[in-house]
Amino acid sequence: MRIERELMRGAGPVAVLKLLEEGAKYGYELVEALSEQTGGVLDMGQSTLYPLLYNLQSQGLIRPSWQESESGRKRKYYSLTAKGKKRLASDTAQWVAVTSAMQSLGILSGTQPKLRGGEA
Repeated sequence: MRIERELMRGAGPVAVLKLLEEGAKYGYELVEALSEQTGGVLDMGQSTLYPLLYNLQSQGLIRPSWQESESGRKRKYYSLTAKGKKRLASDTAQWVAVTSAMQSLGILSGTQPKLRGGEA
């Protein structure tokens, strides 16, 4: 299942910040992690990811740094800033509130099936 653009605009940034909470990652690593860890639901291509990263960087939420990979190739890695950590905490609290509200309306059940192959 692909998420509509409007929902992705809200979910994409917080998902990227959450992945970066685990440690610095480069673009392709983020694309793969988003697809794999969400069963394809938050799948986004590099053409969507890089503008998102630029936006997060311009807000001071992430910081890029060039690092040499194991193959010897230089890659741009992104990591959370202190401001990014605060934003992630705030966004997480808001998503919890939205999820709770959706459960109250009967839109979400108390238990969600595991995402598999892009289907819920």
